[in-house]
Amino acid sequence: MGLVVLFTALLPTQGLAQCASDKPSLLGAFPKGWGIDPTGSRFVNPQHTQINAGNVGQLQLKWVYGFASDTQRSFPLVTEDTVFIGDAGLGLVALDRANGCERWRNTDVGADVASAVLARETDDALMLVIASREGGISAVDALSGRTLWEAEVEDEPVPWYSGSPLVVGDQIFVPISSQEIALSMNPFYGCCKSSGGMAALDADTGEQLWYAPTIKEEPKVTGRHLVFVEKWGPSGAPVWSAPSFDAARGLLFFGTGENYTAPATETSDAIIALDAGTGERRWVRQFTANDTFNMGCVIGGPNCPEDAGPDLDFGAPPIIATTPSGRDLVFAGQKSGAVYAMDPDTGDLVWSARPGRGGYLGGIHWGMAADAKRGILYVPISDLPAGPYPENIPGAPGMFALDMEDGTILWHTPRPVFDGQFFWPGLSAGIVAAEGMVLAGGLDGMILAYRATDGEVIWSFDSTRTFGSVNGVKAQGASIDSHGPLIAGDAVIVSSGYGGLQMKGGNALLYFELASNPVPADAPANAGAAVTAAGQ
Repeated sequence: MGLVVLFTALLPTQGLAQCASDKPSLLGAFPKGWGIDPTGSRFVNPQHTQINAGNVGQLQLKWVYGFASDTQRSFPLVTEDTVFIGDAGLGLVALDRANGCERWRNTDVGADVASAVLARETDDALMLVIASREGGISAVDALSGRTLWEAEVEDEPVPWYSGSPLVVGDQIFVPISSQEIALSMNPFYGCCKSSGGMAALDADTGEQLWYAPTIKEEPKVTGRHLVFVEKWGPSGAPVWSAPSFDAARGLLFFGTGENYTAPATETSDAIIALDAGTGERRWVRQFTANDTFNMGCVIGGPNCPEDAGPDLDFGAPPIIATTPSGRDLVFAGQKSGAVYAMDPDTGDLVWSARPGRGGYLGGIHWGMAADAKRGILYVPISDLPAGPYPENIPGAPGMFALDMEDGTILWHTPRPVFDGQFFWPGLSAGIVAAEGMVLAGGLDGMILAYRATDGEVIWSFDSTRTFGSVNGVKAQGASIDSHGPLIAGDAVIVSSGYGGLQMKGGNALLYFELASNPVPADAPANAGAAVTAAGQ
């Protein structure tokens, strides 16, 4: 009998794929969006997690799920017993938090889920909201996995839904980017006519309430190439990151990217404030003018503008926070490596700092975090040497802590760069903070917890390995990018693997949990990082 039990334990884990119960609990849905809360703070307070600087070293890998493809771009939502996450190449899945088994899957929403999974709670139901990069917005019943409605924004010719929406009450705010950034690589494509923007949908039906383009001017023919291919402009200023919401002011804040073609507009590489009820523009603050760039420039194609810019988007969503002195500010980080603090009512610049060198992938790429109680703005820097960047500024990959009052650098913990390094060690993915710490994932696959007071690394885990998985799919950890880690309850959830420019694709969803037999607080920082049987 003992031999049978041992043999069974060594079998592949396909048997765990389907849960005994396909009904998830609807209680405790968290977080409220990509930014953890509507203000975009990316800070998880003790009400929503037991994890802090004192016990993060006690995290242990509990299970691993193998995604269907090697470029993951979804941020999970959890309830008390379930993880909801987009599985690129498959659809939307609901996994049991206890062992990673599958409760249900929805393949109707598209195989290119590219957003955070959002929740809209009612008295007796939980609706999930996701964006598929090309398919648009879908609402899904959390209990059954059934699609409730689907919606697209018709105002732009070839939209990309790259950014995470935000649910506020009965509205869903949807960032709009454009497929033209990639279509520009085709020399026979007449580039470009689309604009980025922000749309508001009715949460019950998906009906569009308003649409606010980032470029109000209609595009016109500006020239030709290859004799007959027309050039168009202005275009671009995409919105490919989540918006943030200021309930006191009723304002929506978001960042934009570069213009795809000339003429350049005043709304590219900018932070924009809209009235959340009407979509009316309140203010625009541009930080890099005349930045015209598209992917045609990467291959030297004819759609590249004559005076191509440095491609310095705002991909990191703005953060709205009140400093310890009581001042409300909007914080924004740019791919240039610069950080800005603005007055939320006017957009006036209060202070700026430049901890990073910048480049195509940041500088600051996907997102910062703020601990308003401590007055700390956490700033991850990639500084991957790609694209045009200032040669006189050294790269500074790693984590910075800035004083929210004036931008003073409180500490900096660099990521080492050495000859022959296969993965770049910079921090491109969004980060998340909790009491006394901030958690980050690196392009080299490292997961790192930094102490708030001095930036010391107090826990780390190297995810660049092959894992056994609960669904029987070979799971390979690699570069961590895009949405980054989530802290929720006693768990940390990380998608490891993001294929792309100088990054390594992978497909491992890692679920860590505080040890049931806690490691003593004075034990070595990595004592809780042992890989369990699921990860050997």
